[in-house]
Amino acid sequence: MARRALILVEGHRSIGLLYVKAAQCLGVHPITLSADPTQYDYLAAEGIEAIHVDTDNLSALIHECSRLGATYDIAGITGFTGSDESVSATIGKLCRHFDLPGPNPASIERCCDKFTQRQLLEKAGVPIPAYRLAANAIDVECAAAEIGLPVVLKPAVGSGSSGVRLCRNIDELAEHTAYLLNGKHIWRSSPRILIEEFARGPFYGVDIMGNEVIGIEAGDFGPPPYFVFRHLTCPAPLTGDEHRRIADVSLSCLRALGLGWGPTTVELRWTKRGPVVIEVNPRLAGGTSPRLVQAAYGIDLITEHIKLVIGDAWDLRRRHSHIAASQCLDADRDGVLDWIHGDGRAAAVPGVAEVKLYIKPKTPIVRKGDFRDRIGHVIATSPGRAQTAAILQHAVDLISWSIAPFPASGNCVPSSAAPAHVRPD
Repeated sequence: MARRALILVEGHRSIGLLYVKAAQCLGVHPITLSADPTQYDYLAAEGIEAIHVDTDNLSALIHECSRLGATYDIAGITGFTGSDESVSATIGKLCRHFDLPGPNPASIERCCDKFTQRQLLEKAGVPIPAYRLAANAIDVECAAAEIGLPVVLKPAVGSGSSGVRLCRNIDELAEHTAYLLNGKHIWRSSPRILIEEFARGPFYGVDIMGNEVIGIEAGDFGPPPYFVFRHLTCPAPLTGDEHRRIADVSLSCLRALGLGWGPTTVELRWTKRGPVVIEVNPRLAGGTSPRLVQAAYGIDLITEHIKLVIGDAWDLRRRHSHIAASQCLDADRDGVLDWIHGDGRAAAVPGVAEVKLYIKPKTPIVRKGDFRDRIGHVIATSPGRAQTAAILQHAVDLISWSIAPFPASGNCVPSSAAPAHVRPD
């Protein structure tokens, strides 16, 4: 009998290894297809089978999966968005081609185009910020004047907050428009900029599996104008009515966008109007969200997602009810990570669920104002909100690092070059 295999299209630096290990625990052999497997360190470190293939080319992916099907029993296909949202739709098309469980690719494509997504949500009466679409600087300026500053500028297609900025005045608006349109931002499609009203209020992320709300997290970001996550707590401190309203709005997004198969993440803010939807992503959130849900409720969203992908029955029942929180470790300057200490001591603190570092010493850091600025995270859990916060802070305080400035030549500086000491806020 052929060995069962799970095809993973591309990888993911924060949750890719979790998918690999979950597949192995389920008795399924993980195989990664990637345009550049070397960018995912865990593949080589764990000895995971990885194959180089153009993941933008559906025909190439079909050919490779067919070739693998001669050796393996392909149980399912899933993967990760990475820098290109179209990968999610491609996965849906692959599943349809091989008659495997998967999302509706047409729904995914509509959702991944943020302008189309907003049109569909607006038509369905879902509360969203005011928005406009622009392809040049003049249209951006006119749209911002209509909406009123401050506004958020973002690529119409993209992920991980790449290219997303808060523009509080005309100068910031012109500067970021020039950044997006003058060749500094890498576009995977024709340049189209979404201009949005800046929705003011606390941020919440909603984790949905199928048509069921699993968890709601409260989050905050690092300093503006960027939207880089700094802290998340699950469950969010909400009243029963607030929880119900957020859940209802989130589920209305599924109906408006034709979603409801597998995982969905809804991002919103609680404004004067109540919950206002910022974005809907037809996938699990990256970063710490899946581990937070697991620490809070005992539900392993990654394992349950894989079960759905390979045709097994999932189990979304809560095993317990704790308070889980994560702190992201973000670089606050460019340079070379000279050293990082204390992660082992932090991991040993009772109540710490995970300490993960994304990069190693001597790695160059060039901040982008998005998820790539993150160098690690800490997750803590306990039965009480104040207790979890104290555990998390204690663990974070044990971790310190230094970032040495780049020399004029651009080469890495030695550790004796008086590096600046950095600690997360």
